[in-house]
Amino acid sequence: MSLADHLAARIQADGPMSVAAYMGECLLHPQYGYYTTRDPLGAKGDFTTAPEISQMYGELIGLALAQCWLDQGAPAPFTLAELGPGRGTLMADLLRATRGVPGFHAAMQIKLIEASPKLRSTQARTLEAYAPEWLNSADALPDQPLLLVANEFFDALPIRQFIRSGGSWSERRIGLTDGRLAFGLSPAAPQPALDHRLQDTQEGDLVEICDAAAPVTQAIASRIAAHGGAALIVDYGDWRALGDTLQALRAHKPADPLLAPGEADLTAHVDFEALAIAAKTAGCAYTRLTPQGVFLERLGITDRARALAAPLQGEPLDSLIAAHRRLTHPDEMGNLFKVLGLYPSTAAPLPGLNP
Repeated sequence: MSLADHLAARIQADGPMSVAAYMGECLLHPQYGYYTTRDPLGAKGDFTTAPEISQMYGELIGLALAQCWLDQGAPAPFTLAELGPGRGTLMADLLRATRGVPGFHAAMQIKLIEASPKLRSTQARTLEAYAPEWLNSADALPDQPLLLVANEFFDALPIRQFIRSGGSWSERRIGLTDGRLAFGLSPAAPQPALDHRLQDTQEGDLVEICDAAAPVTQAIASRIAAHGGAALIVDYGDWRALGDTLQALRAHKPADPLLAPGEADLTAHVDFEALAIAAKTAGCAYTRLTPQGVFLERLGITDRARALAAPLQGEPLDSLIAAHRRLTHPDEMGNLFKVLGLYPSTAAPLPGLNP
């Protein structure tokens, strides 16, 4: 049996499923799920994240978090956490860059939140020298100061999609047409969670909501509000979601999200306004949404690139220049990816970000 067969049987038994239920099955089904069966990263995978492009990314994030720690009085112990750590590359670069910060490594307790057994195994090898601990959810984070980074984590959380119909909404669902997976619509009904979107949408507009995002954000923000620390959330998206952003990526190319379920990465743009509201509800302050390129330039990525480039020539130099451009240029990841910082209302905002 394939995941497509499993989904078809489920739909035949229970009726059409939400986009969120479909994403959850495709990504995390214990036997056929995308993340549970493979390492999706790199040239042999389906996509590449910023930490895999250049060491500069993790280094600068590490130094920004370390500066937050110093600004807040260097609390000890503290939690150093990452949501969806991939291969552990960002954390490894972060830890290398912060070795010279007095007391930082002695005080940190590394916690990784990762759903994929394959990636947990890779992270264990990458970070063997640091003895990280894996947690199943943000709710399991200790009640102590927290420094956290989430790079391309929220985009993989399942979304629901609704199309406006008058003052109500029809939910986009996935059923079967001639035995194949196909999109359909539920009957229109009021959706209290979308009442605020009646002001900025028109008939037929599609709006996405991510039910899982707020609880994760609140778990992080409540710890930061109560005990101190900071969180950096980096992802693609914008302040408020509008339109269909569900996408599938396979072998670094766009694919049909309903074709070959479990064989492609499924993501959607992040609604950063929803994260900010969740953080504020938990008593946490948040920074202005900032393009990734602007954030990295403020942290000094160009100076770091020049230092790394000094001894290089030929192909290694060309690769470094290309990596710098890919991370920062507005036509590459520089504008597509945004950065949101969470911090205590009594503390200074994170380096590189404005309140």
